[in-house]
Amino acid sequence: MKLLVLGGTKFLGRAAVEEALARGHEVTLFNRGETSPELFPEAEKLRGDRDGDLSALEGRAWDAVIDPSGYVPRVVRASAELLRGSAEHYVFVSSGSVYAEPYTPGYDETAPIVTLGDPASEDVAKDYGALKAACEDVVREIFPDAHTNVRAGLIVGPHDGSGRFTYWPLRLAGGGEALAPAPPERLVQYIDVRDLGAWLVTACEQQATGTFNASGEPLPLGEVLAACPGEAELVWVDETFLVEQGVGPWMELPLWVAAEEAAFLQMSVAKAVAAGLRFRPVEETARDTLAWARESGQALVTETPYGSAGLDPARERELLEAWRALAR
Repeated sequence: MKLLVLGGTKFLGRAAVEEALARGHEVTLFNRGETSPELFPEAEKLRGDRDGDLSALEGRAWDAVIDPSGYVPRVVRASAELLRGSAEHYVFVSSGSVYAEPYTPGYDETAPIVTLGDPASEDVAKDYGALKAACEDVVREIFPDAHTNVRAGLIVGPHDGSGRFTYWPLRLAGGGEALAPAPPERLVQYIDVRDLGAWLVTACEQQATGTFNASGEPLPLGEVLAACPGEAELVWVDETFLVEQGVGPWMELPLWVAAEEAAFLQMSVAKAVAAGLRFRPVEETARDTLAWARESGQALVTETPYGSAGLDPARERELLEAWRALAR
């Protein structure tokens, strides 16, 4: 199979390329050549910018394209329209953030989605979910019978610079008392980047058409943290206390969302599983994420374009002291 990947050297695209090459596919990368350009010497590399210079893609043909880097409908439309007629199938990576609140546990691909209040908006930070939904519409319009819209959950694992999962293996490996949001039975949901990357390739091979939720099966947070290597002692802190103390869910305390939004991390992935999505054990994800974080020098608090993920150590100590003071 001749496969085109838009991007392909950072995180999810990188995982998809690794899997495609391992399966013996012929891979072409299209990107600016700014992130890890030395990767994948066996792949063809076309240089350009999907927001302004797609000329390197003209006059070519591929069996499928994987688009893990589209955020704005105008930009996605440009690549999809150019590739119409030269690519047989278009796989677009969307997000579970397209779904509208309130969430219902087990919600599937038919659940209501958010829409852009301002159709001209390209403010990704403000309208991320609605923009992704609009991008899906573009792909569905241009490749009506040959598209896979992938509504991904939290993507984690090696090469994830966001810290939204990486924090936990690093923190628990650091020992001492680690604050965790009670109860341990709360369900969380994520997907290892390598599992999602592999399924993107499978979707190309099978030309799986339609919209698919793609995350892992929900797991108790206590089970996830128990799978992280390390000797840290977990201190389970009541959610009401965390809210009162102004602890930020999701980014300041990864994998935690407030109770009224807990169902967000309980999407149904039955459709994607039926189409071949598979998951590795949580122990493997935690172990490999920790190994990568140590090797790459990731800190406990990782700066990202979206802010800092993980509790600052001093902040964590203050919270634990305040929590204990309540019990005296």
